[in-house]
Amino acid sequence: MESPPDSPVAQSAQMSPEKAYLPGQSKSLEGIAIRSFCLGITLALSVVAVILTLIFTSSPLWRLPFFIGALSTFHFLEFWTTAKYNTPVVTIGSFLLTANWPAYAIAHTTALLECLVTGLLFPNRSWAPFYSGHIILLLGFILVLVGQFVRSAAMVQAGQSFNHTVQHRKKDTHVLVTTGLYSFLRHPAYFGFFYWGIGTQMVLGNPICFIAYTIVLWQFFSKRVRHEEALLIRFFEDDYIQYKKRVGTLIPFVGN
Repeated sequence: MESPPDSPVAQSAQMSPEKAYLPGQSKSLEGIAIRSFCLGITLALSVVAVILTLIFTSSPLWRLPFFIGALSTFHFLEFWTTAKYNTPVVTIGSFLLTANWPAYAIAHTTALLECLVTGLLFPNRSWAPFYSGHIILLLGFILVLVGQFVRSAAMVQAGQSFNHTVQHRKKDTHVLVTTGLYSFLRHPAYFGFFYWGIGTQMVLGNPICFIAYTIVLWQFFSKRVRHEEALLIRFFEDDYIQYKKRVGTLIPFVGN
């Protein structure tokens, strides 16, 4: 027997938010607010630290807050693009703050430590060959900016066909996107993060982590693309096979 519309039970059911949005749940509004606030504050402090370090010192350690700011921007945009263009699946996990934990945290911590140690012990060192340090620094900036733009734009263009986790069953909203960035880049979101990661290490001036990031990211995306494309062929059959023949990943030896 249903409760009358004006009964306390009915009013409570209408006013109560869905459980997923309550504190401690996967879509917790409180959790989203806290993470967004912390990422915004971190980005703002990073920008201030970069500016002050460049103005008042000749230290190369401005690179540290730059990296932290780039990370803050990346994680915020991962959530924002998902929330706006793939709303049904967005959760706190869409920030990717604990993705591939703890390997992801170890990698970035190691990068920060390499830059810090070399900046303190060898502030005037240059690992770049033939005095090409400024060129490599500029190239690193370009890779970070282009990589971030391509990844975010790819998520926007794919909409509900993009997901942070590999999907093993085709949803009704999942379509094969072959326009925009996808017309000349297969897996543009992976392309973006691959070169974003490499670019950050070029800006930091980390020769060891540059090599490590390149190897680890290549291995990760090589395996992921192989696994994901087997599923995409099952979902879209000959359409994807022809698309794969026509469009490359532009990540060396990945998806060939």
